[in-house]
Amino acid sequence: MQLRQSNHIRAVMQVAGEGRIPASESDRDAVIRESWSRCVHQHHLDPTRMCEPLILPSHQVREHQQRIEDLLHIARHGLETLYQQVAGMGYCLLLTDARGVTVDFIGDIALDTSLRRAGLYLGADWSEERAGTCGVGTAIATGEALTVHLDDHFDATHIPLTCTTSPVFDPQGQLTAVLDISALSSPQNKDSQHLALQLVKMYASLIENANFVQRYRRDWILRLNESPEFVDVNPRYLLALDAAGRVIGHNRAAQRLLQAEARAVPVLGQTFERLFDARLDELGRFVPFRSSDQRALTVAGSGRLLFMQATPPAPSGSAKEQQAAQAGRPLPAPLAALSGGDPALDRQIERAARLVNASVGILLCGETGSGKEMFAKALHEGSGRRGRRFVAVNCAAIPESLIESELFGHLPGSFSGAGSKGKRGLVQEADGGTLFLDEIGDMPRDMQTRLLRVLAEREVLPIGATRPVPVNLRVIAATHHDLQALVRQGAFRDDLYYRLNGAQINLPPLRERRDIDWVIQRLLDAGARADGQAATPQLSAAARARLHAHHWPGNLREMRNVLDFARAVCSGGCIDLEDLPDNLMASAQAAPAPVNRPASVWQSAGEHPPEAVLLLQYLRAAQWNVTAVARQLGLSRMTLYRRMHRFGIVSPNQQQDAGAAP
Repeated sequence: MQLRQSNHIRAVMQVAGEGRIPASESDRDAVIRESWSRCVHQHHLDPTRMCEPLILPSHQVREHQQRIEDLLHIARHGLETLYQQVAGMGYCLLLTDARGVTVDFIGDIALDTSLRRAGLYLGADWSEERAGTCGVGTAIATGEALTVHLDDHFDATHIPLTCTTSPVFDPQGQLTAVLDISALSSPQNKDSQHLALQLVKMYASLIENANFVQRYRRDWILRLNESPEFVDVNPRYLLALDAAGRVIGHNRAAQRLLQAEARAVPVLGQTFERLFDARLDELGRFVPFRSSDQRALTVAGSGRLLFMQATPPAPSGSAKEQQAAQAGRPLPAPLAALSGGDPALDRQIERAARLVNASVGILLCGETGSGKEMFAKALHEGSGRRGRRFVAVNCAAIPESLIESELFGHLPGSFSGAGSKGKRGLVQEADGGTLFLDEIGDMPRDMQTRLLRVLAEREVLPIGATRPVPVNLRVIAATHHDLQALVRQGAFRDDLYYRLNGAQINLPPLRERRDIDWVIQRLLDAGARADGQAATPQLSAAARARLHAHHWPGNLREMRNVLDFARAVCSGGCIDLEDLPDNLMASAQAAPAPVNRPASVWQSAGEHPPEAVLLLQYLRAAQWNVTAVARQLGLSRMTLYRRMHRFGIVSPNQQQDAGAAP
């Protein structure tokens, strides 16, 4: 153990354990001494026991992320913007939840190993109960922004670090996250972190306010400031009112102001007229088209002068839009067009609709052919990047020897065979638009490191170049692999996984979708338009039943191929069983034939193929008139009898005849 660590442990034991404050500790902030005391007496931590940082496994991290998913998406832009302010200064950024678990992280890739070892990493648990006095844990305990600098930390393992944090509160005044800016080393003087403290407080407030405005866009929002010049561009205080004029939300600054000035405890539920010297029916004079210096009002009780901008609720639009808005999930048309009413897919579409413009990575998961690229294109078309390029990259199709130059580009003559003109990589081609990385699980691990740098720093370094090129792009990745399993096996970088998996969308396989008839018709119509056909061929009932019964291992891609083939070979504008590909029919014939038993023995659609149930329904509706059913289905009677035999369907007439036989 180093001498510095030994001295630190001794100081902690004197202050927290013995209750003495040695002369060397007299300048220590009271908030730090109080935290040391909590660590010993409440959390029962041993200052002599140095603990390595705890980084949770990926599935637990995902659980913590999902609990604050909405805030996480909003905060991401704030983290990226703040990191641009401090890039190159040795800092990394952490966003934790209210339990102290890191749910987002931005840091220098070159320091990756050192940051992970220090616990400045995604999934790290920085709660005071676990890590002792630290920036995140102590901010959670006190609810205040602060710096825990070097040997302010309780655990001697952490004394090289400097951590500056600010809590983020929800519109009900509850601490919901912590924004942290940390470094592996720092000048000895704690005042060196003063600028970091101001920055982290400012961006925590911006995240808080962005979350507030997003949540209450359907209610009255009051923006207030002491300055008329800043009330419209940078309001300090935010309040949300319901239709009756009662406060239903506030930011932290407004809560503190009104509790101190108007002595309204709590602020939630108070009326506008109780808080301010103004009437509710006067809100119209505070709308933005009036000059800001004419929108003054005073706080009730104290007479403190403020300037206000009042924003009325956003219009609701159509009934469908109102329903979507109430759910917080407006549905862009490109996304809504992906489903014909399948509940599982609709849930994923509603989640995706909330993310179309969020600066967060999206990971699309689903079986091969389940429509991941179509979904990615719909996300792109429904976003603010519509009209910019959508660049799709199949990571499994590019040879490993070429993937670096294909993705990142190269300068002329930068490697053997590079050519004399150089080449822009696909990442640069997607600048301003969307980069879709299909089958990301097949990307070589060394390329994963380079891709992570692009995503973290928003710049790309072509092969042979010495200066990186800035890029502004949205990244959507897709895979049919279990990426978490690949992470556990060491085949996929966990930090890249978390960067891509800001939100995970799971697409159901075709065989589980309840809108399969809608899918069939949509593919038939699209194919007919592409081929210039005057009319879309119709499906016979038997052919439709066969399509329903197929397992569809290739999902939408397989169905499209099947229907394209059937359209090409059918005649008379009708697709029948004979027009379906041989392999589709072979799969049906390969299935075990059911036992020949009376139709009255089985009733459930769950125990027989759908085409058998459909045929049984036709026969019952026709009162077992085989000739009439054969005519309806366009089959010969012998063909129909063979199908009945194959499915074990026996006419009640035959049962009666069998019972009457001697």
